[in-house]
Amino acid sequence: MVVVGAGITGLAAAHRLTELAPDWRVLLLEAADRPGGVLCTEQCGGYLLEHSADSFLSNVPEALALCRRVGLEEALVGTRPEARRAFVVRGGRLVPIPEGFSLMAPARVWPLLATPLLSWRGKLRVLGEWFVPPRRDGVDESLAEFACRRLGREAFERLVQPLVAGIYTAAAEKLSVAAALPRFVELEQRYGSVARGLRREARAARARAHPSAGAGSPSAASAGADDVHAAGARYGLFVTPREGLSSLVAAVAARLPPSVLRTQARVQQIRRMDGGWELAVQNGLPLAADALILAVAAPAAARLLSGLHPALASELRGIEYAGTTLVLLGYARQAFPSQPRGSGFVVPAIEQRRILAASFASEKFPGRAPADRVLVRVFVGGATQPHLMELGDEEVVALAERELAELLGVRGQPELVRVIRWRRQMPQYHVGHLARVQRIEAHLAELPGLLLAGNAYHGVGIPYCIRSGERAAEQAVQRLRAS
Repeated sequence: MVVVGAGITGLAAAHRLTELAPDWRVLLLEAADRPGGVLCTEQCGGYLLEHSADSFLSNVPEALALCRRVGLEEALVGTRPEARRAFVVRGGRLVPIPEGFSLMAPARVWPLLATPLLSWRGKLRVLGEWFVPPRRDGVDESLAEFACRRLGREAFERLVQPLVAGIYTAAAEKLSVAAALPRFVELEQRYGSVARGLRREARAARARAHPSAGAGSPSAASAGADDVHAAGARYGLFVTPREGLSSLVAAVAARLPPSVLRTQARVQQIRRMDGGWELAVQNGLPLAADALILAVAAPAAARLLSGLHPALASELRGIEYAGTTLVLLGYARQAFPSQPRGSGFVVPAIEQRRILAASFASEKFPGRAPADRVLVRVFVGGATQPHLMELGDEEVVALAERELAELLGVRGQPELVRVIRWRRQMPQYHVGHLARVQRIEAHLAELPGLLLAGNAYHGVGIPYCIRSGERAAEQAVQRLRAS
């Protein structure tokens, strides 16, 4: 059994294989000199620097469950209570996102009415979402089309677009809402309105949690408020290892038998053979495998499969990727005119600024900077501004410093600077993505014993990567045992 790619997806797949079939021989091959892929934590002068993701959601169970199984659960920390809110830039200043606002709908009316992010016309249009008829023709809409149709263009431009860009670094006009945010499409189809669906599901959750409480009782009301808020941005659900996400990589790798993980083992070619697969590995002898999991990015999988199944390789190449530049800046706290509050901010494209978002890493989680220091993570580029990926290090640092000075009043020079570039790392779930994935899976059925895993297919983010790797492992074991 061979897994190609030792990012968190491949690590999860190999770990699950060793759990399900401890007597089978498993190999995990990684081209780089370390496992983890984009997950990398650096310690420097009291700062803890995450080179990509800095946390994961605990309400998607796979990541938390894996942490529990590898002995890392007790090392997880949540966001600080005072950091459990975020901001949107409007007119050059930071405005709080209305409390309870999910990516696509308000769960609470009064915070929406009070926000200066929207005009009164825009607010009334959002509240009118209850009365917008659902679309029933099954067309795969872009996120921009869906949001404008249900909430109006102003709410899309001022709230939805920047929030989604902060997650996917994507162009909302191309992103498939059914692929990227299927829950909102399901709510529309089931309830006729996203907001109505959120409210009814919150009421049902309240009834399950407090079956003996009447609808008007204080306990029911408080539970309802919490459940409604759960439909939105529950910042308290974000967790991370105290010593950084490299701790998760190390913990999973440590649970693998010593002979499983091989680094600097680039797979150059795969081909079918009787009863399985043969892999040509750089600087190594060919390897045979009964089953093969490709836990690599779609373009890398396409390269390996181009001579084996051209149609499958073509579909994989059709999945576009975007990149981003992450600028990490460490400041003395007195450089800020006031202490940063919240987890960070996102920037609407309509503001015509040159950054996508920024997060206050030292405010979100403990131990990310010395007590008298502030660590800020600034995101530049993405699918909406790909040309900014070409800026040199000095240029992109100057850009980030200038934006922080204009938006936050930051004074002086940072004492710590890191520029991390990730080119073509974030898959873009463009309109038609679900149909493409169906075609990919149909082609895979023609190659028994081969499975694909990763963030290119059914969800981005650490928990979805772990889910993808573990499900591929479970399918591989099930098929081999059945045969």
